[in-house]
Amino acid sequence: MPSERPNTHERRANPLGRAATASVARETVGGLRLAVLDLEQTADFMIDMVFPRRRVISRPLYLTSANGEVLSRCSTEPMTDKLFRSADLINADGQPLVMMSKLRSQKPLPERVATTDLFHIVARKAQDLGLTFYLFGADEAENEAAVTNVRRIYPKLKIVGHSHGYLRGDALRAKVDEINALAPDFLWVALGVPYEQAFVEEFMPRLANVGVIKTSGGLFNFLSGSRPRAPNWMQSLGLEWAWRLWLEPRRLFWRYLTTNPHALYLLFNRTRASQSKRD
Repeated sequence: MPSERPNTHERRANPLGRAATASVARETVGGLRLAVLDLEQTADFMIDMVFPRRRVISRPLYLTSANGEVLSRCSTEPMTDKLFRSADLINADGQPLVMMSKLRSQKPLPERVATTDLFHIVARKAQDLGLTFYLFGADEAENEAAVTNVRRIYPKLKIVGHSHGYLRGDALRAKVDEINALAPDFLWVALGVPYEQAFVEEFMPRLANVGVIKTSGGLFNFLSGSRPRAPNWMQSLGLEWAWRLWLEPRRLFWRYLTTNPHALYLLFNRTRASQSKRD
């Protein structure tokens, strides 16, 4: 296993992000500093950052999520680690992280903040307040189906635009500039780890008119209906990974075989009480 690092806090020169998230308590779980927020609190925090006025005016606020695979990859992939630690806030999108924090942390994580659930809470609130969404990522068919379903479920939600994520070079830069011109309150980026984090790292300076960026993993697959959620009992027991493995064994077997044991090691050895919520 990789050796322990003396400092597992976010190493970032990020005064804007630190100031905007200063009120949010954090706990170190598996080596990453995670927000001590439940789903409703996370959604309220995101809304508060853009309504009635934008709180971070020179760039978007950037939220991402971590699960066991992310913990493992951050521990072994320096670039992935850097990308995650540049986020303004990291949510726990993994029940084992929540369970370990309840055993080891002074301020345990209240619940898993799955982006698939968070999206719907933010959408309901945004619909009532007239706030805007942009959905970027997945392939063209998945993206279109996801947007169609979201518009059906939330007919008053303002979706100012959407695009698949298979763009490169000049086409990608033009799309980013188009998103910036549309100035959505919330930009949902679903490209998968670590590509969506790298997208934010590269294009944040060109997205100054966006309110909040939330990386979203496989969110659009669930919104489109092409991938079913695990049963609630499996989610509550931290077994959603087993459900996903059953659905996609070829793609996920080796990944889970290598990352799950390592993530368990990190949860036991790099979970500790925080010294300060501002770290």
